[in-house]
Amino acid sequence: MIILRKIFYKFFNKSKYQELKAFEKKKVILDQYDSNIYNAILKIRRKIEEKTELNFLHSGHLGDIIYSLPLIKELSKTHKCNLFIGVGKKMPVKYTNHPSGNVYLDKRMVELFIPLINNQKFINKVSIHNNEEIDVNLDLFREVPIDIKFHSTRWYVHLTGVQIDMGQPYLEVEEHNKLKNNIIIVRSPRYRNDFINYSFLNKTEDKIISIGLKSEYEDLKKSIKNLEFYDCKDFLELAQIIKSCRLFIGNECFAYSVAEGLKVPRLLEASPDFPVVFPVGKKAYDFYHQVHFEMFFKKLYIETKI
Repeated sequence: MIILRKIFYKFFNKSKYQELKAFEKKKVILDQYDSNIYNAILKIRRKIEEKTELNFLHSGHLGDIIYSLPLIKELSKTHKCNLFIGVGKKMPVKYTNHPSGNVYLDKRMVELFIPLINNQKFINKVSIHNNEEIDVNLDLFREVPIDIKFHSTRWYVHLTGVQIDMGQPYLEVEEHNKLKNNIIIVRSPRYRNDFINYSFLNKTEDKIISIGLKSEYEDLKKSIKNLEFYDCKDFLELAQIIKSCRLFIGNECFAYSVAEGLKVPRLLEASPDFPVVFPVGKKAYDFYHQVHFEMFFKKLYIETKI
């Protein structure tokens, strides 16, 4: 009867047909949530309440892992926290120019990343996941039937019910021993704002250094003639350079997540298509429009003058 009614509505009552389709979609989502997701949420809550040592799993992207660190840092006040990183998890959609190809993280990227996480005192242990029992599966945020276009850090807040202060630093590194007080830029091919142009930076006499991929540098070099390139040996060194910068400029990319975690003076090229990252704290601004980019750059440039 329901099938016949649906066929009838499809041809003779479009509004009723759309209502029926919306009802069926909602029922599928609620059934999935009730039978799977909510039980996982309850299990995470019990583990946090009952255990003193917690094993976390995250399979990437790298920036997503960084944005989970405020949660882990908060829980480290009452728990011993271990982070296991999943390698080779396939992405359901294709990302152009993704550094790990068709997976969130490959082994090479994780090996570059681990030295940075090893430097965080609030994490007891970090390694590639190898069948260890997991208490808090941070990958679960991708399965919850909600639109994830909100602040990335809050993905993990809603998995655990643990509230955090996102204005405080959640990464710790020493300053770089050579590169200090420079303007640092990373502009990933993903999540770019096509309304923005970087050529006005040619007016500054300060050293401007790109620390992303060589291809990203070569693309930016078309707009910023005095741009220099530095090839970081790993992501700990990348973080040290960002820690030592005069100010950082980036779009929604891994390097920006590091700048956000360190709370250095920073500018975010906001994404019109996937707005899940926001600056929180002092000397931090995001922009959608060129006039505001140049205005905030000038403001930060003055505020960071030695």
